[in-house]
Amino acid sequence: MADLFDKKREEILRREAPLADRMRPESLDDFYGQEEMVGPKSVLRLAIENDELFSMIFWGPPGSGKTTLARIIARMTRSVFEQISAVAAGIGELRAAVKKAEDRLKFQSQRTVLFVDEIHRWNKAQQDAFLPYVENGTITLIGATTENPSFEVISALLSRSRVYVLKRLEPEHIGKILKQALQDKKRGLGQYKVKIGKTALDLIIGASNGDARTALNAIEIAVKSTSPDKQGFRHIQKKTVEDALQHKWLMYDKKGEEHYNVISAFIKSLRGSSPDGALYWLARMIEAGENPRFIARRMVILASEDIGMADSRALLIANAAAQAVEFIGFPEAQLNLAHAAVYLAEASKSNASYVGILEARKDAKEQLNVPVPLHLRNAVTDLMKDLDYGKDYKYSHDYTPEEGKQEYLPEELKGKKYYQPKRK
Repeated sequence: MADLFDKKREEILRREAPLADRMRPESLDDFYGQEEMVGPKSVLRLAIENDELFSMIFWGPPGSGKTTLARIIARMTRSVFEQISAVAAGIGELRAAVKKAEDRLKFQSQRTVLFVDEIHRWNKAQQDAFLPYVENGTITLIGATTENPSFEVISALLSRSRVYVLKRLEPEHIGKILKQALQDKKRGLGQYKVKIGKTALDLIIGASNGDARTALNAIEIAVKSTSPDKQGFRHIQKKTVEDALQHKWLMYDKKGEEHYNVISAFIKSLRGSSPDGALYWLARMIEAGENPRFIARRMVILASEDIGMADSRALLIANAAAQAVEFIGFPEAQLNLAHAAVYLAEASKSNASYVGILEARKDAKEQLNVPVPLHLRNAVTDLMKDLDYGKDYKYSHDYTPEEGKQEYLPEELKGKKYYQPKRK
C-alpha cells in the first residue's frame, strides 16, 4: 500500500514539476549538445554502456545538462541516484546520504550515484568528509560546478575523479529541445495547440544563451499565459515571449552583425577615453550573455595596441582582469571587467609600439634574406670566429650609453625608425 502511495505521489510531482524537469532526456540519444563527450564511440559513453562507474566532476555553464547527464548515467548503470545541493546541504545531510548508500550496498548489492550540485560551494573540510567513501567505493561521486574545479575542488578529490567539460548549448540544440517540448503530449506541452512564429521562437533561443532550462521555462510561461482562440490555438507573440523572459531582449547575436557592432563600440569607447561609453557597452555585452573571456581578451589586446608605453600598467590591469574571469567566474567577475575598462579608458594613449611592429613586419617581409650584421652574430665555433662572427660587438654593460652606440639594423635598413612615440 505504501509503495502504491509513493508511486502516486511521484506521478503527481512529475506532472506538477516545471517543464524543464519533465523534459529531462532519459537516454544519451536524446541528450543534445555534448556529442564529443558522450556521443557514439566516445570513451565515457563506452564506459557507461559497459557498466563501468567512476567518480566524475562535470564543469559547465548553467543549463548545459550536468544534472541530466548524471541521472542518465545512474539509470544506465542501474544505480540509485541521490542528489544533494552544496548550497543547502551540510555535513549532516552528506552523512545521511552516505549511510543510505552503505546500507544499500550491503543489503541490496546496489550502487549509489551521489550527485552533488554546485560542489564548489563546499569548503575543504566538507569536501574532505566524503573522500573516504569515494575511495572505498561506497558512493560514486558526480559533482557539478559552474566554476573552474582546479580552483574550487580539493586536489585529493580531483585526483580521484575525472573532469568533464560541458559546452554551452548551441542554438540548434535549444531549437530541438523546444520542438520536442511543444510536441510531447505526455511530458511536454503537446496537449496545447500552440502556434509560435520564427521570430518569437528565435527570441527564446537567443535569450536562453545556451541554457536549456531558461528556454524551457520561457516557452512554458508563454504558452500557459496565452489564451486560446475560438479554434483552441494559442498564438505566441514576441511581446509574450519578452514578458516570459522577464526583460526586453537586447538585440545581440554572438555570431551576427550586432555582436561586432557592440564590441566595436566598446573598443572605440576605450580608445577614445570614454569610461561612460565603455561601461555602457560592457553592460550591453554582459546582459546579452557575451563570453567574458572574449571581452577580457579584447581589453588585453587594446592595452598594448592603443595604450602601450604611455601607461605600461594598463597591460597588467587588463591581464589581471582576464585572470580574474578565470579565477572568479560570473557574475562577480563583471566587477573586474568594469574596473579594467575604466582604467583603460582613463589611461594615456599611444599606439607607437603597434605602428612600429606593423612597419617592422612590412620591412621584414620585403627583406627576408637580409643577412644579420657580423657584429650581432654569435660565434659558437672557431670557424665562426675566423669568419668574424661577433667581431667589434660592444657589450652594452661595459660602455656608457654614448660609447656603446652601434648599429642594430641590417645595412639596408640603417637609420630606420620603427618606434616613434609622440613626445609631449
